[in-house]
Amino acid sequence: MIDRIAITLGDPAAIGPDICVLMAKSHITRKHVLLTDPQLLLDSSKKLNIKININVLKTMTAKTLSGNNVLNVYPITLKAKNKPGYMSEKNASFVIETIKTAVKGCIDGTFDAMVTGPISKSILNKGGYKISGHTEFLARMCNSKSIMMLMNDRLRVTLQTIHTPLNKVPREITKSKIIEKIKIIHHELKFKFGIKRPKILICGLNPHAGEDGLLGKEEITIIKPAVELLRKMNIKIDGPVPADTAFIKKLISEYDVIHTMYHDQGLPVIKYDNFSKTTNVTLGLPIIRVSVDHGTATDLVGTGDVDISSFVQALKVAREISKSAL
Repeated sequence: MIDRIAITLGDPAAIGPDICVLMAKSHITRKHVLLTDPQLLLDSSKKLNIKININVLKTMTAKTLSGNNVLNVYPITLKAKNKPGYMSEKNASFVIETIKTAVKGCIDGTFDAMVTGPISKSILNKGGYKISGHTEFLARMCNSKSIMMLMNDRLRVTLQTIHTPLNKVPREITKSKIIEKIKIIHHELKFKFGIKRPKILICGLNPHAGEDGLLGKEEITIIKPAVELLRKMNIKIDGPVPADTAFIKKLISEYDVIHTMYHDQGLPVIKYDNFSKTTNVTLGLPIIRVSVDHGTATDLVGTGDVDISSFVQALKVAREISKSAL
């Protein structure tokens, strides 16, 4: 363990720079390296009236400094003038470069993990990068399968499909894809979270988990057969259960993760449970990546009226995973 975590701020015009300035006093330490343009942080600190000291690193492995309001920055230059609160596709390549630099640093052992700020998928696409999200882009970079897992102090939720339009979800629900993803989840919970024998609960796709085929047959023809095969692989998994009862307190406490079929089946529940302490962990990668669970919040840029809890929690989770990963 190197004890160094890379931080990418997300879109330069979004809330990431403000959050890092607000965290400089007590949450960002010499163990964190920000991959960004130093001027972004200086502009943010001026607007928020918070004094910061920037230590510019010549290399990602250079010595970092500790101290009050010190931010250790590996500089990556903006591609165009930045206007806080107004995102532009002209800086899409800058955003991508920060992410790629963090991934490279994690792969070559410079960093133990990376924590990412919020990006705008639409802005990146306008800038010529056809990606549907951080998770999918990282999977492509690492040549791996990836799974989105949101977690807080009492609940973990994984997704079978991520940023898939609802009318396309059913065709993405196949026996082989479910088996593939559950095997990854099982492995990651064991070796990155130290859970010896993970217990997994899987949701159905349809209302009432299909009601014995009355409201849909995917549970009978796809999900249940996948579960039976997974059990033969010595994986502890139950279901499919109706999503509207999967999140009762008894089941939350009984299972290590609840696996849902699509984005808005699982995420509203965990965000309602504790939005500010929920983080996004990407499973299946050869690196550790944790993200905040909020968007770009451009309307809050420069106000100082920002909840930094999710970013603080993301740093905490990244450190915990890097310490327990086998």
